[in-house]
Amino acid sequence: MAKCEACGKGPQFGHNVSHSMRHTNRRWNPNIQRVRLVEGGVKKHVYMCAKCIKARQKAA
Repeated sequence: MAKCEACGKGPQFGHNVSHSMRHTNRRWNPNIQRVRLVEGGVKKHVYMCAKCIKARQKAA
């Protein structure tokens, strides 16, 4: 999974823990989406997490 180009958020790693307390590896991926931005009159696509997209919309 790609990183958020705004905040740098990437996947986090940890364990699934079953009822028997067995630990297996897992990862939590951020909600990364491809967004079209207009910066300086130039359209470009960037990958941003949903939290950064919402914050950007509130600021505008």
